[in-house]
Amino acid sequence: MAASSEEVLLVTNQVRHAKKDGTLYLMAERLAWQEENKDIFNVSHHYADIKQQKISPEGSSKVQLQIVLHNGSSSKFHFANRDGPAVQKKERTDIKELMQQLLPRFRSMANKELEQKNRMLQENPELFQLYKDLVISGVMSAEEFWASRKPVLESQPSVSSKTQTTGVSAAFLSDIKPQTDGCNGVKYNLTADIIESIFRIYPAVKKKHAENVPNNMTEKEFWTRFFQSQYFHRDRINAGSQDLFTECAKHDEKDLQEETMDFIKDPLLNVEGLSDQTLGEGYGCTLDKTNPSSSNAINSSIIKRFNHHNTRVLSVSQSKSSSLLPNNVPSTTSTSNSNTNSNNHKTQPRDNENGEPKAKRVRLKESISYADLAPSTSGTPVTLKLERTEGYYHGPTPISAFEYSSAEEVMGAMHRVHEETVATKTKAFQALSSSMAGAVMNELTPGGALMGASMHQPLHAVYSKEIQHDLKRLYTSLAELLRHFWSCFPVSSKAVEEKLMRMKGTLEQYQTKKLQPFKDSLAKQHIGPNLTIHIEELLETAYNKYSAWQAKKMGMSRR
Repeated sequence: MAASSEEVLLVTNQVRHAKKDGTLYLMAERLAWQEENKDIFNVSHHYADIKQQKISPEGSSKVQLQIVLHNGSSSKFHFANRDGPAVQKKERTDIKELMQQLLPRFRSMANKELEQKNRMLQENPELFQLYKDLVISGVMSAEEFWASRKPVLESQPSVSSKTQTTGVSAAFLSDIKPQTDGCNGVKYNLTADIIESIFRIYPAVKKKHAENVPNNMTEKEFWTRFFQSQYFHRDRINAGSQDLFTECAKHDEKDLQEETMDFIKDPLLNVEGLSDQTLGEGYGCTLDKTNPSSSNAINSSIIKRFNHHNTRVLSVSQSKSSSLLPNNVPSTTSTSNSNTNSNNHKTQPRDNENGEPKAKRVRLKESISYADLAPSTSGTPVTLKLERTEGYYHGPTPISAFEYSSAEEVMGAMHRVHEETVATKTKAFQALSSSMAGAVMNELTPGGALMGASMHQPLHAVYSKEIQHDLKRLYTSLAELLRHFWSCFPVSSKAVEEKLMRMKGTLEQYQTKKLQPFKDSLAKQHIGPNLTIHIEELLETAYNKYSAWQAKKMGMSRR
């Protein structure tokens, strides 16, 4: 088997792809399909490249699973077990549920790798320009571009040692838009992110899922009953006793009451006293304390559900931050996962004999104290301590004495140098005169009469900066492509051969999309084609190597 060195999680036989029979493998890092009587995988998709999976609708004649990738492509697998549709659906369900567990894990890895690539492009402008010239223009694929830089990506440190968890939208349930199936029914498409959000917001649903799936019901049956339940449709007044999620509703009501009692109350705010009554008690009117009507009860129920939902959304992020607090700092966020947490929140720390909560004292102190009116607390002035004070009581120290030469000694040295200079005799009998030597130098300097045929000007003085920049980009792009091309030699495997043929086509696209437009722009500016001669020689050398390899391959096949 081709995957003998990999960890295989699930193997399903009698799976068709492109009308061919084969075997579907779920491995630790990828999904692969192998045709019968073959030793290589015809289809291989890494989990990080998979966007979502789709199944064929109920009542379809074929039991199919479609894998959709991030680049828009997809692969369909037809389960054709000879034991019948029931076994086919079971095999598809096993693969689908296992992939639901694997995809979120690799999705986070893909996001981390994407952040590293974006950081590399931002920190290296030349690499970003090369990426635009090759990948965005369609000359080569992004996978080939990053394949040679994989060691650099792995060696780079992560963006931050503290991973930031994504919050949950308050409208994540309303964003699930059902689709009609044409038979007075609706269909919900649940992704792994939506299921994770439901579990994070409603721990009671997660508990029910763990208790019933897969022992009492399948994954599909559980979520069907969830969306059909009174719990999902928010009808908490007349919840049916036979509903699976009735206990969840009661659990939420209990949690809401505990959260209301456990949260620290602001002593300066009386939420319960908010009303439209403008006169206080004892001024000829009393508050209406009659029993609320049914409409008011419904409104009250809706407000309760909104408050509980918002509390759960906030607790998702607060529970993460509370773990970073020191052990001696009390956390006021209540959780609904255990009863012990609620008991701990009921006893807030008290720091005086009156039993007044510490948080209340802090809140009162903040309301009556102002930083601008606080007395200035100046610290003790710093005293200057000098270890050696003698340097502060004296003037500049005199310079140490040196040995100086007298005037007679200096004049005697000058006379000796003059006598030696006069006594020196030159032997340049064939030397040119100064006027003739100056004329010869003028003729041999650039611009002279003798230098007209071999005068070379620097590149920056002949061509504009735009042409120099474009030429540099062409050389950089070509160097990247040729590096991939020449790395394919010697051709040792089928994969290397496919890459070689692909890089040959990539070089041709480079010559058509990049080099030829640059030559056309030079022609419009009446500039000769000598700038691109070296680039064309490099391409011609690569083409000759490919032609020689192809001819050798054809000769070996004829034998």
